[in-house]
Formats: sequence, C-alpha cells, structure tokens
Amino acid sequence: MKNINKTIVVKYSGILLLFLLIATSCKKLIEVPANPIDQIPQSHVFADSSDIIGAMAGIYTNFGVGVGSLNFGSGQITINTGLTGDELVPQIAFGGDDVELYQNAILPANGKDGTTWTDAYKCIYQMNVCLAGISSTNAISPALKKQLLAEIKVTRALYYFNMVNTWGAVPLILSTDYTLTKSQPRAPVDTIYKQILADLTSAESNLNSNYPSAGRARPNKYVAEALLSKVYLYRGMWQQALTASNDVINSGLYSLTTDLNAVFLDGSTEALWQLPANSQYEATPEGFALLPNDGQNLSYAYAPQYALSQELISSFENGDNRMNQWTVSYALNGTNYSVAYKYKNLSSTASPTEDYMVIRLAELYLIRAEALAHTGNFTGAMADVNLIRQRAGLLPAAAISQTDVLVAIMKERRIELFCEWGNRWFDLNRTGTINTVLSAEKTGWKPTSSLFPIPITELQSNPFLTQNPGYPGAK
Repeated sequence: MKNINKTIVVKYSGILLLFLLIATSCKKLIEVPANPIDQIPQSHVFADSSDIIGAMAGIYTNFGVGVGSLNFGSGQITINTGLTGDELVPQIAFGGDDVELYQNAILPANGKDGTTWTDAYKCIYQMNVCLAGISSTNAISPALKKQLLAEIKVTRALYYFNMVNTWGAVPLILSTDYTLTKSQPRAPVDTIYKQILADLTSAESNLNSNYPSAGRARPNKYVAEALLSKVYLYRGMWQQALTASNDVINSGLYSLTTDLNAVFLDGSTEALWQLPANSQYEATPEGFALLPNDGQNLSYAYAPQYALSQELISSFENGDNRMNQWTVSYALNGTNYSVAYKYKNLSSTASPTEDYMVIRLAELYLIRAEALAHTGNFTGAMADVNLIRQRAGLLPAAAISQTDVLVAIMKERRIELFCEWGNRWFDLNRTGTINTVLSAEKTGWKPTSSLFPIPITELQSNPFLTQNPGYPGAK
C-alpha cells in the first residue's frame, strides 16, 4: 500500500511552522483556522501543546480543503455514491470517471475511486500518527489527552464506516509503521466493524456532553453515541441502536430546526457535528460541486456539474417543502435541470454562514424509528417518521404492519438525507434492496456493482490485496 503512506511524508514544513506560530496563542482550545495545513509529517513531534493543536486542526481540516476540490471527508462520498446510486446524473463534459460511476461500470483505474481511497488512508494514517503521538506525550494534562484521543477515535471510526460501506473489506490500518502497513491484506467486514465499535465506545465513555470548543466543530459524547446508533443500525443490533439514539434525542441539547433553510447554517439546533469552512474561497466543497456556478457566484447561466436524477425528483410528494427549499430547478438552452440546494453558499464569506454537516438530529429520529420498527413498536416508529414529515409540511403517514412501516422509513430517509454522506447508496446495500431498485432504474446494472473496485494502483503496489468480484483482476 505504497500510495497510502508516502503521501504522509509531506513537504509543507514552512506552512506547518507558520500554523504552529498562530496556534500557540490557543493552548487549551482547538480552533479550525481559515487555512490550516491538511497533512502532518510522519516525523512530527508532539513535544508541546502547540504541536498538538496543529496536529488536531490538521485532522479537522481534512473535511474540506482547496478550491473546487473534493476529498474523502468533504463530499467525494456524496458525489461518488450519488452517481452510482440514483441521486445524481453527471452533466458538464460528462467526464470519463463520472460516466463510469453513473453507468456502474467503474474500472479499477477510475481516478475518483483511486483518489478517494488514497485520501481516506492518508487521513487514517494522520489519525494514527496523532493517536500515537498524543498517547505518549507529557506535554498536556491527562484530561486533555483523554479528550483529544477520544475525538480522533470518533473521526477514525467515521472514516472506516464510510470505507467499509464503499469497498467492503478493506485493510485495517492502526499502525504508523510503513513496513507493516505496506503489505496489509483486506480485513473482514466484521473485523472492521469491531474496530469501529471499539473506537466509538471508547470515545463515548471519554467525552463529555459539553462541546470542547465554540460551536459544534469537535465531537462531544453525543456525537460518538449518534455514530454508534448508526453503526448498530447497520449491524442489525436494534435494541442498541434504539438505546443510543434515544440518549441523543432525549439529551435536550438538540431540536429539529423548523426552518428548512436553516438546517445547514452555523449554529443549527439540529446539528450534532458540523464543521466551519476552512478555505478562504468556499463555504463547503460539496456545495460548490453541486451548485451551478461560474467559479465564484451561483449562476443559472451555467449547466451544473451534477443534476438530481429524475428518480429522486419524482420521489418527492406534492407539497413537500424539502422539494421547494432543498432543490432548485431551472432551464438552460432547452434543457431542464434540478440541482441540490441544501448548501446554498459558494463563498466562505457568504451570509448567513453555512457549516459542513456531518450528522444531524433528523437522522437520529429516523434511526430510532427503524430500531423501533424492528423491536415491534410500530406506533412509536411512525411517530418519529411523522415528526420529520411535519417539519417538511406533509400530513402524517399511516402504516400498520412492520413491512409498511419500514417502507415508510426508507422513503423518508431517501428524501430527508438525499445527497448527504452516501446514505441512499448505503441504505440500498444494507437492506438488500439495491439489486431490485437499481436494476429497474439503470441498464447494465450488475449485482457486483454494489461495491466499488479496489484501485488498480493499490493492487499493483500491494500483492496481498484482492479485487472485489465482478471487476477486472478479480479471482
């Protein structure tokens, strides 16, 4: 896995020094500055609190860096799975990588698949460096050390969760020793999930309910518990998912935002974890990629890079305010486009300020609804579904049988969580409905398309990796 770790030996020592000089003014609180570094040298020494502040800020900055760029933590999952699923259709230039994704004919040499994998492991390696460095340092108090280690574990768990739901079995990299990681085979899915649960359980027990700094840019106890509830849901651990989601919902810290246009704003009462813009140009790279623009301003004189699929648009009910406020339709040169409009800002200086949402309360209600449905409380499940529907301006839905309740939940998840962190693609996979749904919507669909291919560059550099079934090179 040569590509994973060589990128960590970074050449940004001058930028790092500058950032550390800035960071020394904030010894106890970690701020995510406007333009922090996005990588940490392998030789980084956690000798004092300013080093540690710089290292932690580097982890958070991976959720959005650069101009017009997407990476694993800043929207590439949304775009990739939106194309392979039934949410997005590529428009501008119909680039080869996007076409492969949209047609579910991804080659192992696909650039977006490859860079998404590489970026994920670059960030994982960075987290492992921080875990090792902070664990062994005496430069900070035991209490702060416990807090920071827990934050990193939450982030690492989030990354591995998205990785295992994109590629299936992946190498489980927990070491900073390149000689060990360069030939790591793929770990079974169950092993990956065991590590995810261990990280989140440890983090949940070591974090407080209070956020450790201003806003909600760094995870607290309930962020860890919210992610735990999601993992439990995916693993079919219904009672655990119910208990965890209940704790978050009943914490009193969060409430559904009544105004749909305010859901993704800084300070949203619905946000559990949202990160501020860390580029001087963009509010969020994901918003920049999904909105039609001339490079600086929202512009309907340009075709979007990605339009919403007709399947998604037609799934909205009449009168659903999410259609009116979270999508925009316009005509250009005889072509009608509908685009995602959850994020409305292009510029990082636009007002009101938007933050990049990682997880929010509406998803917790839908997690609890599904857990309730699987534990036999259909009335409670539909009550949670109808809270989300009411916020969208819809009348309550009725369902009696477990099958009908689950159908109602999945329908609500599709609308409420569209173009957010791959939720639709992951839902189709975990519920076993992906073949039925996508074979009816896409020509040439194959069941093996439900997992992305292992990038060819990784197969070439690590002989212990194997390819997913259905792709060139698979055994």
